[in-house]
Amino acid sequence: MTTPQQQVEQLRQQIRHHDRLYYLDAQPAISDLEYDRLMLSLAELESAHPSLITADSPTQRVGEEVVGDLKQVAHRIPMLSIENTYSLEELASFLSRVQKSLEVESVEWVLELKIDGVAAAIIYEDGELVRAVTRGNGEVGDDITHNIRTISDVPLRLHGNAPPLLEVRGEVYMTNSDLAALNLRRAQENLPPFANPRNGTAGAIRLLDPKQAAQRRMRFFGHGLGYCEGVQATTHLDFLEELKGFGLPATPHVHRFASADDVLAKIDQLQADLHELDFEVDGLVLKVNSFSQREQLGSTSKSPRWVVAYKIEKYEAITRLNAIRVQVGKTGAITPVAELEPVQLAGTTVSRASLHNAEEIERKDVRVGDWVVVEKAGKIIPHIVRVELHRRETELEPFPFPTECPECGSLLEKDEGGVYIRCVNPACPATLRQRLRFFASRSAMDIDGLGEKIVDLLVDAQLVNDYADLYRLDESQLLTLEGFGERKAQKLLAGIEASKTRGLARVLSAVSIRHVGKTVGKIIARNFRSLDELMDASVQALAALEEIGAIIAESLWGCLHSEVGQKTFSDLRDVGVSLESPLYDPDKAQVSTVLTGKSVVVTGTLVRYQREQIQELIAQLGGRASSSVSKKTDYLVAGEKAGSKLEKAQQLGVQILSELEFEQLIESGK
Repeated sequence: MTTPQQQVEQLRQQIRHHDRLYYLDAQPAISDLEYDRLMLSLAELESAHPSLITADSPTQRVGEEVVGDLKQVAHRIPMLSIENTYSLEELASFLSRVQKSLEVESVEWVLELKIDGVAAAIIYEDGELVRAVTRGNGEVGDDITHNIRTISDVPLRLHGNAPPLLEVRGEVYMTNSDLAALNLRRAQENLPPFANPRNGTAGAIRLLDPKQAAQRRMRFFGHGLGYCEGVQATTHLDFLEELKGFGLPATPHVHRFASADDVLAKIDQLQADLHELDFEVDGLVLKVNSFSQREQLGSTSKSPRWVVAYKIEKYEAITRLNAIRVQVGKTGAITPVAELEPVQLAGTTVSRASLHNAEEIERKDVRVGDWVVVEKAGKIIPHIVRVELHRRETELEPFPFPTECPECGSLLEKDEGGVYIRCVNPACPATLRQRLRFFASRSAMDIDGLGEKIVDLLVDAQLVNDYADLYRLDESQLLTLEGFGERKAQKLLAGIEASKTRGLARVLSAVSIRHVGKTVGKIIARNFRSLDELMDASVQALAALEEIGAIIAESLWGCLHSEVGQKTFSDLRDVGVSLESPLYDPDKAQVSTVLTGKSVVVTGTLVRYQREQIQELIAQLGGRASSSVSKKTDYLVAGEKAGSKLEKAQQLGVQILSELEFEQLIESGK
């Protein structure tokens, strides 16, 4: 027969196990009701045997008494601020400066989200939470232990073999959905709402009554270490894994990059996915991964030299959602768009915002007639952050997501294992319009004169039913369209003709193959010089390429060998579209080894090349197209109006080439 003490310990272990599954792994194994029953059983046992109550018991998260004034606590290691940058140029300069200071070829960087919350340090001794402190002035902060103990995802006792002393630094935050629910409760109590999650968190973290703090549903992400004893990690990524092993929530969505160039190439792409998060992010943080390199770099009196924040300028406004309409994308994806009461945001009038997919509408509980917070951050299109539930005046109906394509009436299908709902009818006019618009865009085939309105005219007149039809157009057909005269028709036909030579990489990314964009198109074209070579490749050969993987490989191979895909490429070949790389010349490549292993920076306005073309050519010839000038740079290709990069190259003695000199270099191989 088990003793009360054994029963208590068993229940605590069960509860901690389920806390870990819920908060860290996001894979709860029991229902909320079953979890509550475990907590109730533990509370009843502890009530019957008060001597068994310990400070780290799951029942002791909320203290019984209000604390007095917050005590001041000195940090054993100062909590310094982070240097901020607001442009890619500033960021590139910082990364280059770090690499130069370390005197290495490249630095491994870790990129994290800059969570918009309140900085705090949580201290464990022999695995037990003993203290939590705000940043304060960096030297001294407020003791907020009583409130941190109320945060459900912060363990009161660490899992596993905890070190003797562990100070975890991170961010206390509140989710947007929790803020919406909190503001609704406050409205019911005739209390003013909080403007944003950070305001709610900043006030809660300093409350004297932990019961009030518990009602705010604060959360925590660990992202750094303070004073520690017994930590084994030698890199930041290893440290984050240690945190997870101890049961602490480590900062999510972390990316590792082998060089500064890799970082800069991915920044915009990473920003585009921020709308999927339920918490506020006001930037990205880049850290040197190696602890030994961090120690070598050291700190100034204000900030460490091994970390930088790339801040995203964010603008928010509150407005009413008047309607939700859906549009059909180039891959058939049905995208909901919010029609808003026009509102000023970042100097522009915003009347529409993306809702991305059906799951996002459901997760954020967005309903027509709601007051919503709309945000514009950096280059990202406006999106809805949250609903102001406390301003929902009447019962509003949930948005009924369509089951049929609004354009062609075909039944919609949801991606297997995904979030997008699609029209899979290849003849859908809406899908055709979107595909043609993208095909003609600057980032794809760059067809001068073929904008959205003209695409619509061509599709509505049934002159164009696929990509190849564009190349079959003649002047007489165009002259039958509204607004077309001889001059306009000739200009469009010239633009279409010029696009025939864009090459394999551009074509692959232009024909709307799922998961195949500009970057993937370039990688494929570097490894397979023609469509014929590519058709002979297996899925395994494609997946083995760097940055490709199984999902992209299967999508590309499936398209190439499908009936629709084979017809698409066969028709494009028949109308004279090049399906080879326009920059690849076998004769030149045999002698042009001069760029192998070399770092080349391109700056200024180019006349003979587009920026992407020359960077691709550099890569094809074995070089590395870098974004910043350093003493490791071998060549600078300078176009017109070259600025600071040219000046720096001159100072460092880097060889400077015009576009013509660059061509002569790679042709001669000398």
